Amino acid sequence: MFITKALKQISFTYGKFQSSLRGFSDVNSATKSMPTALYDFHLKHGGKIVNFAGYVLPLQYTDQCIISSHLHTRRHASIFDVSHMLQTYMHGKDAISCMESLCTADIKGMTDGTGCLTVFTNSNGGILDDLIVSKVNGQMLYAVSNAAMKAEDMAVIRDGVDRFRADGKDVSIEFLSANDQSLIAVQGPEAVTTVEKLLPKSQMLDTLYFMHTSVMEVAGVSNCRVTRCGYTGEDGVEISVPSVHVQHVTEALLDTNQNLKMAGLGARDSLRLEAGLCLYGTDINDQITPVEAGLTWLIARSRRNEGNFPGSRRILAQLQPGTNQVTKRRIGLIMNGQKQIPPARAGVKIYCQDKVVGHITSGCPSPTLGKNIAMGYITNDLKKLGTEVQLKVRNVLYEATLARMPFVKSNYYVNPNK
Repeated sequence: MFITKALKQISFTYGKFQSSLRGFSDVNSATKSMPTALYDFHLKHGGKIVNFAGYVLPLQYTDQCIISSHLHTRRHASIFDVSHMLQTYMHGKDAISCMESLCTADIKGMTDGTGCLTVFTNSNGGILDDLIVSKVNGQMLYAVSNAAMKAEDMAVIRDGVDRFRADGKDVSIEFLSANDQSLIAVQGPEAVTTVEKLLPKSQMLDTLYFMHTSVMEVAGVSNCRVTRCGYTGEDGVEISVPSVHVQHVTEALLDTNQNLKMAGLGARDSLRLEAGLCLYGTDINDQITPVEAGLTWLIARSRRNEGNFPGSRRILAQLQPGTNQVTKRRIGLIMNGQKQIPPARAGVKIYCQDKVVGHITSGCPSPTLGKNIAMGYITNDLKKLGTEVQLKVRNVLYEATLARMPFVKSNYYVNPNK
């Protein structure tokens, strides 16, 4: 009885938390929204549909509350419909130089078939969006970026391509429509073994390491791009598949492994927070630099030497030893005490010695840890791990400790030789 009541309370808490996400609203409140190719499939499987970033997507399914779905992903595996994300191909012998003019990655130095997380930056060093760019080969790139920033990202990429083409450079872009190309993420310990059962015997995933990509046949559907990545901290893949076949592929996955379940935006968000991953518009934005966001590792060494990416002057100045140009840092927090205390949500102020020293950007109860976790920004002088602070929730101060992220150990399938 107590466990059932607790699960209901946590599920309610997550529901309130999800409703505060950028771009999220009840399905009846939006006048414009697009269904993905799996919309009818979601309804058939009991999906609770909401609007997110201009799309109608499942928040959760009737067979599981959000916390159950979260834990199921960690223990077994789940399928997420992420067709709302922007998929882009960039072609031409100058495609790499063009993309590097927009972001902080060393794409030129990447091996064919590999990818990396990177950021678009503005002239002041602020983050315009985070995205994954894969180098298919020397003349083709594949990028996946956030749905909430789709129009803005398309404008950034178009401007870059137009600038290069005006100089006689060879580059073109191909934005994939969700009507034509879908994207599903299969995440969790059983994800890859399940996918492998639907591949031809000549194609296996044992050498497809984290952030590697390849075109494969999945469940008899050719030309599916399989990328070993995700947004949960677990091993898994994202499968880009022609929308006309996405329901077939999804059903084949579910039929192959009875432990595999569908999951929605609710579990996706709590999983990414446990993994210490940022949500654009909530944890990072165009006023925050990669250094302030704790994403310094996204600025490739070669790019620092070249200093030719947008906002490089400010960002490189922030990287100098002893600089006073960084006033805040993104940090992780674990709330002390009983898990029944309310979680700190976005906007909650961080206190130290009765002074406001920062604020929370994301927060929720961690199903894996059984404690409340949060992410936010604090003054640079207090960024040290283990620092004790207070979070003001509903006019009550609660103790919290700065903690290392990810909060839960990641299980990415990395190349042991690197």
